[in-house]
Amino acid sequence: MSVTIYHNPDCGTSRNTLAMIRNAGIEPEIIEYLNTPPDRDTLKALIGSAGLTVRAALREKGTPYEDLGLGDISLSDEHLLDAMLAHPILINRPFVVTLRGVRLCRPSELVLEILPDILNKPFTKEDGEVVIDDEGRRVRK
Repeated sequence: MSVTIYHNPDCGTSRNTLAMIRNAGIEPEIIEYLNTPPDRDTLKALIGSAGLTVRAALREKGTPYEDLGLGDISLSDEHLLDAMLAHPILINRPFVVTLRGVRLCRPSELVLEILPDILNKPFTKEDGEVVIDDEGRRVRK
């Protein structure tokens, strides 16, 4: 299965998502989007395919969100996209693309919705939370 992850290695959620993809036996294409940001059309396609609004794909924490006044609800999607392209840290992460769909994987377990159904290896997140138990079953909170 072809998988692409828009990844930030400094983000625990992104690292956990990447680890779950690898746990499924898949080595994805990894795009470190802070170094290689998507172009406008790709970003719009990721957001739309994930079923999100542009505002929902905007990251606030640890970004220039407040400094840029992006909380102003009158700002257009085009304005928000301009900001995300100028400051890629504003793009929420990680986006994952597979043949089964696109997800903004927050929480990281959302990636399981678009990976192959056969996941029989246990998986535990960095923080110790069990996602797939020793019997290959998904553990839900």
